Amino acid sequence: MSTTLVATTGRSTGSAASRRLRREEKIPAVIYGQGMAPVSVIIDRRDLRLALSGAAGTNTILEIALDGNVYPAVVKEMQRHPVRRTVAHVDFLRINMSEELTIAVPVRLVGEAKAVVAEGGLVDPSEDTIDIVTTPANMPSEITIDISEMQPGDVIRLGAITLPKGTRALGDPDLPIVTAIAGSKAEVAPVAAPAGEGAVVAATDDKSKS
Repeated sequence: MSTTLVATTGRSTGSAASRRLRREEKIPAVIYGQGMAPVSVIIDRRDLRLALSGAAGTNTILEIALDGNVYPAVVKEMQRHPVRRTVAHVDFLRINMSEELTIAVPVRLVGEAKAVVAEGGLVDPSEDTIDIVTTPANMPSEITIDISEMQPGDVIRLGAITLPKGTRALGDPDLPIVTAIAGSKAEVAPVAAPAGEGAVVAATDDKSKS
């Protein structure tokens, strides 16, 4: 699914001009790629937020409407204010819908690892995203991993994950993605104190009472 985002050209460059745009709830941006010379544009902050509000988030395929043309694109980089964390600048990468690109896709765990929970443990996602290669037409919004059958100490590695059709993962197949961490109930019980030591304590207590 793609989302249309309207951009306008003719923005002035420089820090002062960019600050003025942000005060007006506009965001300075640039679009480039596919042999296209970089074009400085302006987008509306609210429009960007709505365009990226779907499940795919920043991986949403955008149809950027610009000067009577429409360019399919994705967010390549999004700069944020260091304190307010609002979007300060966006780089859009123009894409070819039939060519592969590399994206980071969020990981979502599904199911309940009852065997792990029963031991007081927890399931820890070692990675929040997985880098995959795919065409825009096959771009998934997330990668789901079923943890229902995990046991304490189990590790799900990159090579064991079933990816959506038309995608392939980048990285070491042995990379841990999800780990089931054993809890307190799975630990060895502490060794009881020798009877002799207990007798000494008891004798000391009795003496103190006399």
